[in-house]
Amino acid sequence: MYKNLLVVALFLFLGTNVILAQKYDPEYVKVTNERAQKIVDDLKLKSTEDQLAVRDIIAEQYRSLNSIHESRDAKISESKKKISDKTAQQKAEDKLKKEADKKVMALHKSYLKKLSKKLTNSQIVQVKDGMTYGVLPITVLGYNDMLPNLTQEQQKYIYDALVEAREHAMDGGSSKEKHAWFG
Repeated sequence: MYKNLLVVALFLFLGTNVILAQKYDPEYVKVTNERAQKIVDDLKLKSTEDQLAVRDIIAEQYRSLNSIHESRDAKISESKKKISDKTAQQKAEDKLKKEADKKVMALHKSYLKKLSKKLTNSQIVQVKDGMTYGVLPITVLGYNDMLPNLTQEQQKYIYDALVEAREHAMDGGSSKEKHAWFG
């Protein structure tokens, strides 16, 4: 029993150190903090304490998403080296993507819950738009300019579809992945 606990403790310690080393690369931390700070600046929060707390929540989300995506991509790359059959390769890749998607979905829910403790609903929308480069409001304006005769129902449909796309896009691992959700 003691031996099993020791093995588990050692595994957790080593695993945590690997994650922390990856998670806290000083240059990446700086980049994610700066990216998050740009979003926070637009929120016009009065308290410095709240600004830092929200910045840290957003920056940690970027780092956590990156960790999930990098792990997924590394596993996919490794499976391609081990599996020669294209069909089996695709099955393995699909399974790995599905596992990563579950982690991202749980992280997404947790993230929004953390934000809701510090921000109003409209501020959370600003964060979502910030994480997705403002594509939703720009696209809505574009549709309305190009198609001025849309009915209210059509406008609502487009808006709702773009809101759903934004929910997925904010979890994308790169600008390309984020933009892909919008078409």
